[in-house]
Amino acid sequence: MKVLVTGACGYKGSVLVPKLLKAGHEVIAFDIMWFGNELKNASNLTIVQGDVRNIDDVPLNGVDAIIHLSSVANDPCGDLDPKLTWEISCLATMQLADRAARLGIKRFLYASSGSVYGLKDEAQVTEDLELVPLSEYNKTKMVGERVLLSYSDKMVVQIVRPATVCGLSPRMRLDVAVNMLTMQALTRGEITVLGGDQTRPNIHIDDVTDLYLFLLDHPEATGIFNAGFENLSIQQIAEMATQKASAKISILPSNDPRSYRVNSDRLLAAGFKPKKTVSDAIDEICAAYKDGQLKDEDRFHNLKWMQKTVFTQGALS
Repeated sequence: MKVLVTGACGYKGSVLVPKLLKAGHEVIAFDIMWFGNELKNASNLTIVQGDVRNIDDVPLNGVDAIIHLSSVANDPCGDLDPKLTWEISCLATMQLADRAARLGIKRFLYASSGSVYGLKDEAQVTEDLELVPLSEYNKTKMVGERVLLSYSDKMVVQIVRPATVCGLSPRMRLDVAVNMLTMQALTRGEITVLGGDQTRPNIHIDDVTDLYLFLLDHPEATGIFNAGFENLSIQQIAEMATQKASAKISILPSNDPRSYRVNSDRLLAAGFKPKKTVSDAIDEICAAYKDGQLKDEDRFHNLKWMQKTVFTQGALS
């Protein structure tokens, strides 16, 4: 299968693309490369640097399936420039879906977000609950979902609402809960927890990338799927990190009450089985750090890096 992956050089894409190649797929990796490119050349891989907002530059000829990962990732980055966030994370999605349908592409896998639900009191947050997104990032994902569902009569639409992803990637992120707290423990000997009671659903990066391969192999599994298997409080995650890396925890007040949790029974019923845990992610990060393969670098923090590069060096034009 010839697969276009947008956002292919990002945190998830850098893990997903090699797996697609290993499974025998031909891959077009499309990315603006604000955070660089860690993909290695391969015979059945074409790497294209481009802006998803320029729809005519997105190579779709002969493509059988699209895995659309591209977006301005996370709430703080989305709030930097709401107009840019809507253009990249929503308008470009609309244009890509429309062009794909016109060209007869039959598969479209979309990376949404488990945070589209907003604040929920329900213990089991399932796919049929009302969406009440709180941030620009969440809102663009909700609208992107609705756009894609409107094309369900023209192509197989599979939407993933992933939990917070954790674990190692060649294009690492150290601004997501598990990774961030583990790195704090390793580099500072102290984890600073704001509040601590807030709940975050989590999924290992190997599981979320395996999920896209699973969906490619199961076109009958259509619609929306939550993807998160461990709903943990920030304090619980911090305590797990301190068990792996000797550190203490300092708890400070927080004005951020947001708690997210998801139920992924629908995905499990479709036949997908996760293989890794938050504990695995912490172990892997600790091992990579101690081996000198991982350092705390600015480019691994999306907000810091975008402020330093994208918004100061004319990368938006």
